[in-house]
Amino acid sequence: MLSPLLAVLAALANALASALQRKAAREESVEQNLSLRLVWHLLHRPVWLGGVLSLIAGFLLQAVALGSGPISEVQPLLALDLPAALILSGFFFGSRMGRREWVASGVMAAGVAGLLLALGPGHGRPSSVSWIGWLVGGGVNALLIAVGVLWARGTSGTRRAALLGATTGCAFGLTAALIKAVTNTSSRGLVAVFTGWELWAMIAVGGCAMFLLQSAMNAGGLLATQPGLTMVDPVIGILWGVLIFHEQVRGGLFILLAVGCAAAAGTAVMALSRSPLLSDTSGGREQAGQAGEGSSGAARPQGTG
Repeated sequence: MLSPLLAVLAALANALASALQRKAAREESVEQNLSLRLVWHLLHRPVWLGGVLSLIAGFLLQAVALGSGPISEVQPLLALDLPAALILSGFFFGSRMGRREWVASGVMAAGVAGLLLALGPGHGRPSSVSWIGWLVGGGVNALLIAVGVLWARGTSGTRRAALLGATTGCAFGLTAALIKAVTNTSSRGLVAVFTGWELWAMIAVGGCAMFLLQSAMNAGGLLATQPGLTMVDPVIGILWGVLIFHEQVRGGLFILLAVGCAAAAGTAVMALSRSPLLSDTSGGREQAGQAGEGSSGAARPQGTG
């Protein structure tokens, strides 16, 4: 039970990080999207640094969870950061969850629990993954990230935020796989950890995921970003666990049950992602809206596009 508990705690820490970073990123100009200047400006915001500390705490909890449990079990539980982020957003932005949010949160939690009970993931063999497995798995995952970034650069507004959210999910899925590899290497001592390629690859991919996350929230906020991020990350994690780490899952009718539970959780994610609690604007759009209000004398509804 230790691994699932740590995964849930990691989800709570990630939710806090998401709320704090959202509060900081929304105040930055959208013109800085996918630019290192965005990160430079955010470094000067204490609320963003608080979000980073929460994200580090979530990362450490996730690492310990992955060290004691299968990746196909840990990653789906991290999706529970969405309802937790809604609760925290209500606290930070002065709003409350309604009946739709509570019901959808319950359905999502039940869907994730049903998915794990149906699959019954067991420990894999991360130490037996060959170089070919890492090259194929890592290459395909990296290709998905590259395609997502290039696609997002050709768009704007909520579409860019949605694409970057899904791309960030791919990056976090790859990061989880590398965390799993590092925890396996740690059994051979600290020297093996610092001299192995897994640690440095994890740092590089994790940094890339963080950069993509900031750009996604700056492009359109959680309303557009969260669905892809929440759904893609566990899918990538399960694929890594089953196909690369050879984790055992139930087959037959259990697969159909798992698909049904995943569909229920995905539907709940879509319902939660439309919650007004996640509706905000980035700095550039907010300033533009205020300028428009000043010239027209009439209030305009906020949007994410």
